[in-house]
Amino acid sequence: MGDKNTLYLECRSGISGDMTVAALLDLGATEENLRRTLAKLPVGGYEIRIEKVRKNGLEVCDFDVILGEMRHEDHVHEGHTHEGHMHEGHNHVEEAHGEHEHAHMHRTWKDIEQILKEADLKPRVLELAMRMFQSVAEAEGKAHGCPPEKVHFHEVGAVDSIVDIVGTAACLEELGVEKILVSDLWEGSGHVHCQHGILPVPVPAVLEIAAAHGLTLRQTEQQGEMVTPTGAAIAALSEGRQPERFTVKRVGLGAGKREFPKANILRAMLIEEEPADDLWLLESNIDDCTGEAMGYAMDCLLEAGARDVFFTPIYMKKNRPAYKLSVLCDEEQIREMDEILFRETTTIGVRRCRVKRDILKRRFAEAETPWGKARVKICVLPDGTEVFYPEYESVKELARKTGKSYQEIYRTVREARLAEDGKSRE
Repeated sequence: MGDKNTLYLECRSGISGDMTVAALLDLGATEENLRRTLAKLPVGGYEIRIEKVRKNGLEVCDFDVILGEMRHEDHVHEGHTHEGHMHEGHNHVEEAHGEHEHAHMHRTWKDIEQILKEADLKPRVLELAMRMFQSVAEAEGKAHGCPPEKVHFHEVGAVDSIVDIVGTAACLEELGVEKILVSDLWEGSGHVHCQHGILPVPVPAVLEIAAAHGLTLRQTEQQGEMVTPTGAAIAALSEGRQPERFTVKRVGLGAGKREFPKANILRAMLIEEEPADDLWLLESNIDDCTGEAMGYAMDCLLEAGARDVFFTPIYMKKNRPAYKLSVLCDEEQIREMDEILFRETTTIGVRRCRVKRDILKRRFAEAETPWGKARVKICVLPDGTEVFYPEYESVKELARKTGKSYQEIYRTVREARLAEDGKSRE
C-alpha cells in the first residue's frame, strides 16, 4: 500500500473501540486476520459479528462482540444501562471487586498485561494494544486516586473491550499503518449513570486521556457519551491533527450503535499528506537574558527541529535595549518549542501566529571538484528556470580539508556544476 500509510480518523460522531474496528475492516483489514489474532487471546465466552448496516442511507460496517445472549452494546455496564451511551459501553475502573462474572469480571492492569504477553501476538499488535491499555490504566488510576498497576478494571478489562483494543491493533498492523492523525473528538453532553454515581460527560477517564495526550474535545448538544475511554485511548495513538492538505487513497465507515439526526459513523481514511506551505512563527521580546543563555536557547531550538531561529535588536519599555527572539516551526512542534523557550530563557510569554510562504520546488545534486564531491541545491523558479546554490556544509568541509578559501571553493563548485549541466544538454 505504498511506502508509508497514514491513517486519518474523522471523529465527528465520537469514537469507540467497536466503531474503530468496524471502520478499519471497511477500510480493507480482513476478517480472517482479525479472527486469527483474537483466537490467540487466552480468553473465551464470546463471538464476534461483522455485518453491513445502513446509517442515513450509507452502507457501513458494524462490528459486535457478543457475550452470551446479549449484544455488548446492550449490556448493563457498571450499574448503568446503554441509554445515554453510544458505543461499547462505559469503561470505568473499580477499586473494589463486585460480584459480576463473565463479561463483568475484574482484572488489574497486570492481569491484562499478562494476557497480552501470553497471546503470541505480532510485535506491532502487542505494542499498540499495550499502549492503548496503558493510556486507559493511567487515566482511570488518576481519576480514582490510585496507581495504574493497582486499579481494577471493570469494563475495560472485560472480554469485549480486550477484543476491541486487540482487534484495533490487529487491523492497524495488517493495513500497514505507520502514522495516525485524528480530528477533534466530538463529544456529547449531559450525564451518565454508573456505579460511582452520576457523572458528567465527558467522563473522567476521557478527560484524563485527552489531557495527557493533547487531544482536542468539541462538546455538542447531543445527549449521552460519544467518546468512550477506549475510543480516547485509540485517538491517543495519534501523532497530530488533520493535515490541511491531503489526498485520500481509501475510505472505511464504522457504525455507532445509536441513531443520531446526523449519520453516526466513524470515518477512517488512508491518506497521503501533501507538504504544508504554512509554518508557525513564535516570538518573544526579551530584555533580561544573557547573551550566553540566548545563544544556548537557539542551539536547543534548532536541535529540536525548528526551521529557523533568529534575533532582532529592539527597544522595550523604559528604553531598554532588547532582542526579539523569533522561531519558525511546524505546528506539531509548537509545544516543544514553547517548553524550550520557557526553560532556557527568561521570557514569561510567547506570541504565535500562522505564516504563509511560497516554496520553490527543489532537489539536490552533486558536483565533482578536484578535491571531492560537493552537494548542490537546485531550485526551480516559477517560470521554469533552474538556479542552483552550493550547499554551505559541503563548501565548508572542502575548505577546511584543502586550506583554500570559502569563496574559492564556492566558485569552483559552481563552475563544476555548470560544466556538468552543459554536458547533460549535449
